[in-house]
Amino acid sequence: MPLSSRTGRTAGGGPRRLVRSAAALAAALALLSPLGAPGIASAAGGEEPVADVDVRVNTQASLGRVPATARGVNAAVWDAHMNDPEVAALMKAADVGAMRYPGGSYADIYHWETHTAPGGYVAPGTGFDAFMGTVRAAGAQPILIANYGSGTPEEAAGWVRYANVTKGYGARYWEIGNEIYGNGHYGSGWEHDDHEDKSPREYARQVRAYAEAMKAVDPAVRIGAVLTTPGHWPDGVVGEGDAGDWNNTVLSEVTDVIDFVSVHWYAGGADTTAENAMDRLTGLPGELREVRNQIDRHAGADSSRIGIALTEINTNTGGALLTARPNGLFAADAFMTALENGVFTVDWWNTHNGVGRITTVDGETDYGDMGMLSSGACAGDVCEPAPNTPFHPYYGMKMTSELGTAGDTLVATSSSAQDVSAHAVHRRDGRLSVLLINKDPGSAHTVGLDYEGFTPSAAAPEVSRYARGDADITHVDDGTASASGVTVPPLGMLTVTLTPRAGTGPGASAAGAPAAPRTEAITDTTARLSWEGAPGAARYLVQERDGAHTWLVGETTGTSVTLPNLPPGSTHTVNVLAADSAGRLSAPSGPLTFTTTAPANAVCAVTYHRDTSWGNGFVTTVTVRNLSDTPITGWTVDWEWPTDRQSVSSGWNAAFDQSGRRARATAPDGAPPLAPNGGSTASFGFVGANDGPNPDPTVFRLNGTVCSGG
Repeated sequence: MPLSSRTGRTAGGGPRRLVRSAAALAAALALLSPLGAPGIASAAGGEEPVADVDVRVNTQASLGRVPATARGVNAAVWDAHMNDPEVAALMKAADVGAMRYPGGSYADIYHWETHTAPGGYVAPGTGFDAFMGTVRAAGAQPILIANYGSGTPEEAAGWVRYANVTKGYGARYWEIGNEIYGNGHYGSGWEHDDHEDKSPREYARQVRAYAEAMKAVDPAVRIGAVLTTPGHWPDGVVGEGDAGDWNNTVLSEVTDVIDFVSVHWYAGGADTTAENAMDRLTGLPGELREVRNQIDRHAGADSSRIGIALTEINTNTGGALLTARPNGLFAADAFMTALENGVFTVDWWNTHNGVGRITTVDGETDYGDMGMLSSGACAGDVCEPAPNTPFHPYYGMKMTSELGTAGDTLVATSSSAQDVSAHAVHRRDGRLSVLLINKDPGSAHTVGLDYEGFTPSAAAPEVSRYARGDADITHVDDGTASASGVTVPPLGMLTVTLTPRAGTGPGASAAGAPAAPRTEAITDTTARLSWEGAPGAARYLVQERDGAHTWLVGETTGTSVTLPNLPPGSTHTVNVLAADSAGRLSAPSGPLTFTTTAPANAVCAVTYHRDTSWGNGFVTTVTVRNLSDTPITGWTVDWEWPTDRQSVSSGWNAAFDQSGRRARATAPDGAPPLAPNGGSTASFGFVGANDGPNPDPTVFRLNGTVCSGG
């Protein structure tokens, strides 16, 4: 495995000085790395600053490409400022690529042709054509929500016809309804739904009808189905008369007719603070991974065709921390985190939303407004600034546009400090941009930068800053930043953009980047992968990554490889790089994540059945069979939780203990032997807790032996 030049702090926990010899580091990495990766290059000689945070950037570990629709916002027909000219200009300046309409739950009462929302308010000048004028002026694409709650497939098809045939808008993305799982089927109802049957199965049936009617008008439209976010209510809840929960029921019926799924993510409720909002964001990658796992299970080989849209995101649904500086940092962190984990659009709620509870955060007035821009409204004698004045979340989103544009490559990073986040984009012109977010309100942090697969030039980097005292993104040229280190102010963000050393940028390798690999066959211990060939490639390297670290796991002159000796039930993320005849490496392919299976012919079998769930808890029954030809007296069953936020709270018919993700159930005293050849079973159960997604464990061991499922 390639080693970082800075693997942590000293044994005493104090800061260390940055490595000062770029040549020595590059030589060391070339010897240690199976890929011969170059290391860090200092911008200038002499003593380097002291670093208390280490950030590693690996341009050989792709997290995917930046989509054209990456940055998005919501727009609502009740917003009188929705189509002000300033809105389009501000969104264009932030490189916004998607604008969602007609506005959350209003979508399920809104009729596009009459521009009415019975039971709600529709502001003047917010009709579809006016909205499309703003979209076009911003250089964005629309994401449109077809009315499911009080509409019909025919009404939606008429909207497609008007938008794409009559007007030629080329609207590609169409969701079927908003948060339809909130229609009262699970006991809580905020979403309008006139259908007598409010079950997920009926929603799935209607999605098929909408898709058929809308694609008959324009086959190029992409249809999205609404899912719950794993770990958020009502995830895992099975309604009366249903065979499964919302997501699994819907996906089992619609993967052949949809093109994407839509999920929403909010950090918490009215008690949300800057600290716990940022902490909750650490759970988002696992939640998005579970959405992809659910799509994989139901769509099979067709899964990669179905995208994930995060069409609403913010810290909370009320209270403070909305227009404040910490929410600006949260916005930047959230946009990049979601994009790095496979979504094609991240849409902030909202463009304008309205004044709420007035508080003071970081010495500034927080207006309790979930909008990116001021609506100019008042709460008592406190009024927001003039309409369309940007709040901090707008600048957080805008800061992410400093990293790169559509088609650039998101690459892996790691940070040694919880209160400093790092994100990076390798641009098509060879430059590397690194976003550093310091969430510490009281202290600046000096960040040491370390690279794999990228050698910076000696030129001083370009630096963009948004911190206390800045009225907008500010370009800094004070000479304090170098390729090896930079100081980030408290509650501040910096984007550092570096140029590559001559001969190491685009064109240095004659090989093009390979396409993302795909799985051909998966067993309990092997994975066969294949990919489309790249021009100029003499051989291919398959590397696995863990965070920002990568290591070689396969090499071939062909376009397929079998990876052996993998642990059963283990998850792996790999990229493919092409090498030209001189051994120079291309940019990496997009990532592939896969999981090996449990063994089919094991001497034991374990069935894990989740009996019921309620969002943050569940009840499970586990059944164990001995398939060997000898009895087993006394047993333990071990498993690893897929996430670090799952646990056993209490149980029966076994004793339980847990350390980290590893859980163990031990037979109670006096338990009878497990008869050979499946002649008897042992059964135990437990109440579990989950803070976030709750995927089932994939591998169980009986007295240390890996078992099959069922």
